[in-house]
Amino acid sequence: MSAHVSFLAHERFRWFKRSAWLCLITIVVYSAYAPVGGRNGGTWVGYGLGGLGLLLILWLAWLGVKKRGFSSGAYTIRGWTSAHVYLGLSLIVVATLHTGFEFGWNVHTLAYALMMAVIISGGFGVFAYLRYPRVMSENMSGRSAAALRQEMAELDVRIARLTQRLPDKFAEAARISLEGTRIGGGFFQLLGGSSKRCGSARAREMARAEAEALEETEQQATATEMVSALSRKAEIAQRLRRDLSYKAVMDVWLWIHVPLTLGLIATLAAHVLIVFFYW
Repeated sequence: MSAHVSFLAHERFRWFKRSAWLCLITIVVYSAYAPVGGRNGGTWVGYGLGGLGLLLILWLAWLGVKKRGFSSGAYTIRGWTSAHVYLGLSLIVVATLHTGFEFGWNVHTLAYALMMAVIISGGFGVFAYLRYPRVMSENMSGRSAAALRQEMAELDVRIARLTQRLPDKFAEAARISLEGTRIGGGFFQLLGGSSKRCGSARAREMARAEAEALEETEQQATATEMVSALSRKAEIAQRLRRDLSYKAVMDVWLWIHVPLTLGLIATLAAHVLIVFFYW
C-alpha cells in the first residue's frame, strides 16, 4: 500500500475504529436519554455532546497547524492525518445529535452549516492528498520544474540553430515558439492547466506544414528535426502548466478550507456565548 493511501488504513484502521466507537457511544447515549420536552442541545446530553464537538473542532484545527512538526514516534504525519480524517467525519454524528435535529435561522445553525462546509472541503483535501502526489510525479516524470525549464531553453537554442539552414518561414515559426509560449498566467489559466494557443504547439504545426512543401532531402531532414524539437518543447510546456494547475488547485483548497475553519471557530465562540449568557 502506498504512503499516500495508507494514512486511511493507518495501524489497521486505528482511528476509523476509534471514531466508529465514538459515534456508537454518542448514538446510544442520545437514544437512551429521553428528557421531558424532547431531545435538544439544552439538555445535559446536549451540553455534553456540544462540549465534545467543540473540543474535537479545536483539536482538529490545532492539528492542522501542528501536524507538519510531527515526524517520529507516536506523532507521525500519517497517523495524525488519519485521526484528522476520521474524527472530522465523526463530528457529523456528534454535532447533529447535539442539535437534537433542531435547525433554524440563527447562529447555532450557522455554526452547524459552517462545520459541514469545513468537513466537505476537507473531503476534497483527502481526495487531493490521495491523488495529486502520484499524478504530479507522473506528470513531471520525476524531474524538477527547473530541469524542464532548462531543457526548454536548450531546445530554443537548438531550434534557432536549425532555422539557419531552412527558409525564412521556419524562422517565423521559431519566433512564435519563443515569444508565444507562456507558462502560468492568470487565475483561470493556472487552474485550467492548458493553453489552446500555445506558441510552441502553433509553431510545430506551422513548421510541419512548411516541411511538407520542401523538396531538398537535406532541408527535409533539418525541418523534421525542428518539428521534433518544437513537439518536445510543447510537451514540456504542457507538463509545466499541468504542474502549476495541480498546485493552484491545492492553493485554492487552502484558501477555502482555512477561512471556513476560522469562520467556524468564530461562530462557535458566538454560539457558546449566546447559550451560556443569553439563552
